[in-house]
Amino acid sequence: MEIDAAASGAMLKRERVRDAILELIEARRPGDAIPSERVLCAELGVSRPTLRAAVDELVMAGLLVREHGRGMFVAQEKITQELVSDRSSFSLPQAGGVWTSRLLELRSLPAGARVSRKLRVSPAAPILYAARLRLVDGSPMAIEHLHIRADLAPGLSREELEQGDLYEHLRDRHGVLVSEAVQSIEPTVVTRAEADLLEVPELSPGLLFERLTTDSQGRAVEYVHSLYRGDRYRIVSRLALGAHDERPPAKEGHHPGIPPGDFTGGAPVTFSTRGVVQQHD
Repeated sequence: MEIDAAASGAMLKRERVRDAILELIEARRPGDAIPSERVLCAELGVSRPTLRAAVDELVMAGLLVREHGRGMFVAQEKITQELVSDRSSFSLPQAGGVWTSRLLELRSLPAGARVSRKLRVSPAAPILYAARLRLVDGSPMAIEHLHIRADLAPGLSREELEQGDLYEHLRDRHGVLVSEAVQSIEPTVVTRAEADLLEVPELSPGLLFERLTTDSQGRAVEYVHSLYRGDRYRIVSRLALGAHDERPPAKEGHHPGIPPGDFTGGAPVTFSTRGVVQQHD
């Protein structure tokens, strides 16, 4: 296959411009301005369309913010989740920030066909459905849709869903000890309604988390699907290629897609190569 020299040259030029802008971003703090497009075009010796293509890419990646009439600014730091290799599994240090919840909806309803299969109950079995907006340091970060077996947590209140840790409430007030979760992650884009809640443009990138949580008796307790902002959340993998006796220290914070708290009773949470979040003794 022949390579289009013009297309290849344009791509390489945009990559050079992108790297130059990344250097500017890394030398600044969140909220700092970077030079205008006119200044950058002159300094880098490129056309306005070439520069704008690189800037648009960095805006979509959540590294730059373009404000009409004001210029371009370094975006807020992303909430970073790190996957660290641990033999056959990946341990999950927790991401930072102060996490809070705002309840959008709470109601009781039949499980229905799809959710009943997830929770292994009858389609007519009652469940509690809750929608929550998750915030980090006051900024919207994710939308959670929770489906919880009503027979395992009767009387689950708005207060329990908005304040404190849900899994601690399940343990202390309802006698349900959550012990394992199977979770998947995939890319998506946000709808207009989701964009309004998350304060991002429509069709912005997002991360879709889907989780099934079980208790110490093997009962399915909760099925959740969550949408996280792709511009503020990222997952980093650290892979050890050889013998490694020391395990990196866990960080305080929040597991992606999983409410903050300690439902494992102090044991680390790990992400296996099959995508299973489970407790290690």
